[in-house]
Amino acid sequence: MNQKLKRAIEHLREGKFLLIHDGDSRENEVDLVLLAEKVRAQHIATMRRDAGGLICLALDYKIAQALGLPYIRDVFQIASKNYPVLELLSNSPNPYGDYSSFSISLNHKLTYTGITDKDRALTIKELANLASRALRGEEVYSEFVRNFRSPGHVSILISSRDFQRKGHTELSIYLANLANLTPAMVICEMLDSKTKLSLKVEKAKEYAKERGLVYLEAEDILKQGG
Repeated sequence: MNQKLKRAIEHLREGKFLLIHDGDSRENEVDLVLLAEKVRAQHIATMRRDAGGLICLALDYKIAQALGLPYIRDVFQIASKNYPVLELLSNSPNPYGDYSSFSISLNHKLTYTGITDKDRALTIKELANLASRALRGEEVYSEFVRNFRSPGHVSILISSRDFQRKGHTELSIYLANLANLTPAMVICEMLDSKTKLSLKVEKAKEYAKERGLVYLEAEDILKQGG
């Protein structure tokens, strides 16, 4: 494992952000990424202010299975028997060639509106705790449905089985697994308020350098898996 990846893993363990670029052939976006179990309200504020995209919680497929969480596209397919529009809206892949990893959205029941930095941090941290316990073989389903509600203000993403996709969901989860950390990651797209587009790679690299953060390309992560 090269030094940059070792430093990235160390930063995850310390509760620091990483930046991950998924590549020119996909979304060509850079996401701000954080280990979910380390999240605090200030992290959510930073993502909201400095990144500006949708703050999501990415979960390993195995965790989603333990919690009974579906892909939202599967929910739409079932519900389309009563609401045909859902099938029409969900039967096309994204422009870069694969289907979305979105599941449902959640709030922890101890939150109020669910949207504040403190509320979202609470939802994410409590769900990350359940994820860790689920991977240790604990039965957490009953606690999950008792303590969370949907819809909420934290969008859940589920990594593809066997990492068939290569999006930010999979890249962040793959990295967590590589580091032997709980594969539950907070991710948020970095946007540019001046251009009204995604933040360019060069500017993302500058952001990382100014703050002493690690910037990773998809291949930096994937080539270490063997």
